[in-house]
Amino acid sequence: MKMGRVFNIEKYAIHDGPGIRTTVFFKGCPLHCWWCHNPEGQNPENELIYRESRCIGCGACVEKCPNKALSLSSGHVAVNRKSCIMCGACASVCPTEALSIAGKEMSTAGVISEIERDMPFYEESEGGVTFSGGEPLLQPDFLEALLNECKDRDVHTTLDTSGYASRSVFDRVKSKVDLFLYDIKSMNKAKHRRFTGVSNHLILTNLQRLAKDRCDVAISIPIIPRINDDQENIRRAGEFISSMQNVEYVSLLPYHDAGIEKYKNLGRLYRLRQLKPPSNLEINMIREKLEAFGLNVRIGGR
Repeated sequence: MKMGRVFNIEKYAIHDGPGIRTTVFFKGCPLHCWWCHNPEGQNPENELIYRESRCIGCGACVEKCPNKALSLSSGHVAVNRKSCIMCGACASVCPTEALSIAGKEMSTAGVISEIERDMPFYEESEGGVTFSGGEPLLQPDFLEALLNECKDRDVHTTLDTSGYASRSVFDRVKSKVDLFLYDIKSMNKAKHRRFTGVSNHLILTNLQRLAKDRCDVAISIPIIPRINDDQENIRRAGEFISSMQNVEYVSLLPYHDAGIEKYKNLGRLYRLRQLKPPSNLEINMIREKLEAFGLNVRIGGR
């Protein structure tokens, strides 16, 4: 039995692959995209979440903390994250669930138990399980074990990935994945490194390898104004994607700022606070440019 760390298991998901799905969110990601709407999935370790809007300033958590990482300030809790040992004692006594721990150790059996409860929905909708994150490939032993369990149950599997993993890791799992949801952030090497923290070389190379191996792939492109929505990037993306024969469709994911509050809850700075979402007109123009390459393009959903 393998163990891994997840931060959420979402039931009845309809945007992470075909049909009704169970999405398992793995904790930890090698990328740190500025626009990430699941920042709690970036750090591979557990993290304390503090939702100030829920806090009533009762002080129960302050009294319970064994390491004095919490204090009351102006009717709310101040968190010293360097002192926090992630014991969860504060969350256990919070009456409004203002405090919680992002991250949970689970066994393959524990995850499969959750999946088995949803299997009747898969059969009716041609759905299945999506492994997302974070980056599932960062926990290859856990991921491979779960994929094997799903295949034993004839459950459709989708892997939502940044593509940033070694060739050997891809080789371990690719035959057990029915559909790859594969992100392309930017074709520009310098911009990709600046806004995600890593080069795009390995990501694009792995995508080409999946094409060579005839694995089914759907491409996701987040559209981030002033970062990757320029004509040059869209043209290069269209040329690159259309050169591969295994791409079922391309999903355009317009930027949104729904995750800003999550950064505050984690005590982090959100660096795109002034950025506005693209208009419908702008998204449709990008769609038309990609469709000119013969691609099947969707807006939203995957």
